Amino acid sequence: MTPEQLLTRPDTALPTLRGAVAGLPSYVPGRRGAGADIAALASNESHYEPLPAAAAAVADAAGTMNRYPDSAAVELRERLARHMGVTAGEVAVGPGSVGVLQQIITGLCDAGDEVVFAWRSFEAYPILVELAGARPVRIPLDDAEGHDLDAMAAAVSDRTKVILLCTPNNPTGVPISHDRVEAFLQAVPSSVLVVIDEAYVEYADAGSGPDSLALYRRYPNVCILRTFSKAYGLAGLRVGYAITTPAIAEGLRRTALPFAVSALAQKAAIASLDAGEEMESRVSAVRQERARLAAQLEAQGWNLQPSQGNFLWIRAEEELRARLVDAFDAAGILVRAYQGDGVRITVADPASNGRVLKLLAAHAA
Repeated sequence: MTPEQLLTRPDTALPTLRGAVAGLPSYVPGRRGAGADIAALASNESHYEPLPAAAAAVADAAGTMNRYPDSAAVELRERLARHMGVTAGEVAVGPGSVGVLQQIITGLCDAGDEVVFAWRSFEAYPILVELAGARPVRIPLDDAEGHDLDAMAAAVSDRTKVILLCTPNNPTGVPISHDRVEAFLQAVPSSVLVVIDEAYVEYADAGSGPDSLALYRRYPNVCILRTFSKAYGLAGLRVGYAITTPAIAEGLRRTALPFAVSALAQKAAIASLDAGEEMESRVSAVRQERARLAAQLEAQGWNLQPSQGNFLWIRAEEELRARLVDAFDAAGILVRAYQGDGVRITVADPASNGRVLKLLAAHAA
């Protein structure tokens, strides 16, 4: 029987996707554009070239790309352990922090379990939760564009397995203070894993957010989630990590896709950790540009919440949001738009930031 005949048989059932997958929204990455005049500010990636030490490590490791990487990432985990002041047994790695988060949700959630998080926050949260067959519980942000921790604590049920705290929050940039996180941890059951997602922590001013390591040492149900994609400039290599109890970390390694973190990514991450002073210099420059942008936009009349990420957030009703996006597109500036909520603008080089200031000055209230 030919394929055509098979398809026309009335009794033939073809493979179908799981219901959770068929209705799953696609993750929408920041838009890309070609041309020297395009300012790509839609993805929160570093606008610096890779750290020289990381680039050299990748070039050196390229000659071994015919070999599988170390699936256990032993060398990287040991280096991360020294960097964070923990043991290698408390470290799990994956392809970006989003890859590690998928390991977390897969490892802890059965069908029908719940994952609580603020909304709006990182776009991948509900996608990963639904893909695992779990139920996303979205808690609206408070009036200051931050986490409503009281409402999040109240939403915890006997089906809650994971809570996600994104600090600084993506896309609003608002951090959660140490005292507020600690009070939250005291209010939720110790059986719930509380993931402190710190993808942008390197850009945050000292003391603006929680001391996550201190909280982890005090509350064993804390899991710290970080990435090399932002401040370290390795977005294209995909490597992130979690700090958690040895039992949970071992589970995360079991749920990981074998060889998910390439040998090149592992070597680049180690070299990046060793080049901490140079990375910090770059981060300091981003902080300065962030402050310059925020001050001038506020002088123009824009109402901004203080951001601790490498981006700024403009809350905008739909008519204004659409108008701003059209204006940015016409000017060759790609920003991240969130329908019904607002616009996120990545802090880039001074020239690109100057273009943003000029455009928003023409649209200020």
